[in-house]
Amino acid sequence: MAVPPLVAQTTYAELLERCANAAFDEAFGEEGAFVAKIIKGRRYWYFQAGAGAARRQRYAGAETPELLERIAHHRQARNDERERRALVSTLVRSFNLPRPIPEIGDVIAALAKAGIFRLRGVLVGTVAYQTYSAMLGVRLAAALLETGDVDIAQFKNVSVAVEDSIPSLLEVLREVDKTFRAVPHVVDGRRVTSYAAKGGLRVDFLTPNEGEETGQPQSLPALQTDAQPLRFLDFLIHEPEPAVILHNAGIFVHVPAPARFAVHKLIVSHRRREGLAKRDKDIRQASVLLDILAEKRPHELKLAWEEAYRRGPAWRKLLLHGLGAVSGSARDLTLKTIGVSRSKVPGLDLTFANPQVRYDSSRDVATFEGSALGSAVSCVISGEALDDHFDAQRDRKKRVESVLRNRSRIEHMARAKYLSWPIEEPGTVQIKTMNVPKLLKVVAEEGVEPPTPGL
Repeated sequence: MAVPPLVAQTTYAELLERCANAAFDEAFGEEGAFVAKIIKGRRYWYFQAGAGAARRQRYAGAETPELLERIAHHRQARNDERERRALVSTLVRSFNLPRPIPEIGDVIAALAKAGIFRLRGVLVGTVAYQTYSAMLGVRLAAALLETGDVDIAQFKNVSVAVEDSIPSLLEVLREVDKTFRAVPHVVDGRRVTSYAAKGGLRVDFLTPNEGEETGQPQSLPALQTDAQPLRFLDFLIHEPEPAVILHNAGIFVHVPAPARFAVHKLIVSHRRREGLAKRDKDIRQASVLLDILAEKRPHELKLAWEEAYRRGPAWRKLLLHGLGAVSGSARDLTLKTIGVSRSKVPGLDLTFANPQVRYDSSRDVATFEGSALGSAVSCVISGEALDDHFDAQRDRKKRVESVLRNRSRIEHMARAKYLSWPIEEPGTVQIKTMNVPKLLKVVAEEGVEPPTPGL
């Protein structure tokens, strides 16, 4: 997975800032003033336009240093659409970062203009996953970016609290494609949580499930639609991050934090039936993100995992089963980041099928291969360990012979260290001379007999 140079991330950061400012100025373009309200001890800002009976307030956001800066410089930002288009073009053409298909880009642009993201809607699903390529400075596999759906989520209590709303959702969508229609909900045909166009493009609205699990649609007054309640969604869309969809001059949106997205995929993947394309896609997206986050944002990954893990036994079971389904590299890197041993993953074991033993003179080690949940594991024992504990006599040939003669014990040592000791290197277990006494004690407790002398 090639990583674009630093200039790509710098370009994206500039585009993100420009798009955020442009979206703010476009949302509050007419004459008016910003006013603050204190709600439950926190300050929120609204844009007030008109006078008397025609006076109307629109939600601007919870007070943050960034919001105060935008308010202070409201309307001072120059019209830089041409520059933003150039930045988008650079990211797409020069660095091969993904952009949505035009139809999806047009729909998201219309939803953004209507105020979906200003009113704290969050873009989720594969379109959100696409934004992580530029955000994290990586090129994601094209097969994991394909989708024909746009998924928008919002907390129900937020939808009520903002005291603002977008125009008619169906009218907004039909400005993009006149064939958009409301899709009656399967549980309550009077309610609508999805909108579909003739070509197959679909827009779905979601909200966290509150209380006991239910399939009944929930109202989102700020978005003027109903939404499908889903378990675990509250974890996904808590504290989203700003992002840019690389379409036209860039679309400013909010998406789940990448660490939450990856951990959420671990959870929901195990709730889908095996063999479903969506389950496989969940696992592959989680694998890719976990690999990246362990390197680029390990602290965020650790915090997201710990928060989900604290949610209770049902969450822990889903997390660990999900971790057992991802690639061996992603699993090991995640476990190393969160400080958990491999033994916690259900069904994970290190097995051997009479592997060939090789000696690597450059590293002074003997190597053989094991397998764990379908992934190859490189097992290594140092020449020093073989000399000190297995009578190899500092001879290359005798070192290989000592591994073969003590195969059962050495394989059990490798298994014990692989499963229960802290992870040193993904996909590898190394037995050093200092490890042998403790590992031999474990082997003896398991009842593995030493070899007969001379064999």
